[in-house]
Amino acid sequence: MEHVDVLIVGAGLSGIGAAYHLQTESPGRSYLILEGREAIGGTWDLFRYPGIRSDSDMYTLGYRFKPWPHANAIADGPTILSYIRETAAENGIDKKIRFGHKVKGASWSSADAKWTVEVERVHGGETSGETLRLSCNFLFMCSGYYRYDAGYTPEFPGIERFAGRVVHPQKWTPDIDYAGKRVVVIGSGATAMTLVPEMAKDAAHVVMLQRSPTYVVSRPAKDPIALKLRRWLPAKAAYMLTRWKNVLLGMYFYKLAKSKPERAKKFILDMVRSAIGAKVDVAKHFTPRYNPWDQRICLVPDGDLFRALHSGKASVVTDQIATFTETGIKLRSGEELAADLIVTATGLVLSSFGDMALTVDGRRVEGPKTFGYKGMMYSDVPNLASSFGYTNASWTLKCDLTCEYVCRLLNHMAKHGYRQCTPRNNDPTLVAEPWLDFSSGYVQRAIEQLPRQGSKKPWKLYQNYIRDLITLRFGRIDDGVMEFSNPQVQAGEVQRALG
Repeated sequence: MEHVDVLIVGAGLSGIGAAYHLQTESPGRSYLILEGREAIGGTWDLFRYPGIRSDSDMYTLGYRFKPWPHANAIADGPTILSYIRETAAENGIDKKIRFGHKVKGASWSSADAKWTVEVERVHGGETSGETLRLSCNFLFMCSGYYRYDAGYTPEFPGIERFAGRVVHPQKWTPDIDYAGKRVVVIGSGATAMTLVPEMAKDAAHVVMLQRSPTYVVSRPAKDPIALKLRRWLPAKAAYMLTRWKNVLLGMYFYKLAKSKPERAKKFILDMVRSAIGAKVDVAKHFTPRYNPWDQRICLVPDGDLFRALHSGKASVVTDQIATFTETGIKLRSGEELAADLIVTATGLVLSSFGDMALTVDGRRVEGPKTFGYKGMMYSDVPNLASSFGYTNASWTLKCDLTCEYVCRLLNHMAKHGYRQCTPRNNDPTLVAEPWLDFSSGYVQRAIEQLPRQGSKKPWKLYQNYIRDLITLRFGRIDDGVMEFSNPQVQAGEVQRALG
């Protein structure tokens, strides 16, 4: 059986970053990346729908160690994919990837201090039936937070009657032609906000049909301060200054939204009214019932969504679906929306542990019965970490810190001769709380399957970059909660060793 020190699952943004940190900050350890698909990129290779782009700025979504080189701070999917692949090639990481290797499960043996990983081979997107096993000392999960094989689509009444095409953005294919056609995009999240202005360029008309509104803010696609800093400073210095500027601005607005929600709400809605004019009812279509940051706020670069609505090429309807018809959608209000193509931008399906079956010494690991440790490891689960980003900031900010901590942890174990590290909850006063404090539908649908967070550190998720930076980059590794150990040597083995 092939064995490596560290096995990374996933060759997307997080996985490539994990490999870079491992080989630079904890060198000498053997590692492999297992990727179920047949290309680098994860999300940025999977999603191919029109207008696919980041919904965070690339100065914070990009890697800390590799300055974002392009003018656009809000970048399109192909450019981000190129950035990830370039990072892998520059650092020899691409040679460490096994494509078409989908991890199905992993079992931990305390007697051997290693994981045995079950892998299914995939060819052309289809499972081949071939399986294999690998082992590792440390398992690093970088496979994202949602299922790649299918997105979430509600059971819409009458959907089978519709004569046109229905597609989920996660399953978009190049043959879908919407030029000159009537399009309805169902949803009001980041994907819908991306699709509508892009499809409006060529479609006859695009309707964004939402059950309820979302907070939307406009942001320049190009960061003028970043571009000026680039002219004055070395690339890395300009990048880091811009990164910190954006981190601090994001933290300030999040804190404002949580402490003074009405003020934050007024700021957002005033911006929308200014951008959209009197043609759209802001109170009806852009004023949610919840407060800012109770759900993720959507970003539109250069107000592209507002411009599409203002031009008349797109419109927004806030209503509920009564039924699909042969020619479109009938709403609860009685209005009918004619369509040739319907796009169900209705969300993702979250997954726990990448939908892997995990066992520890024969005992099945059940996500809801575990507590998250520092937002990356799990109570009573040895030698395993997950890369899980922020919900209120760029994903990669937390992933970079997670990688730094994992390298520190591995180095500590090597220095002191430990082979096992296990977070242990021995605090009887710890109160279980939901892993994510978000009211979004995609979160609430999966919340009972996810691990829990605790009511106090190190089990609590603070969603705070500066706090996490101090804890993960500089905090104690041996904190009294992380248990370090070695396999117990059996009496017979001792006798054989002594001769």
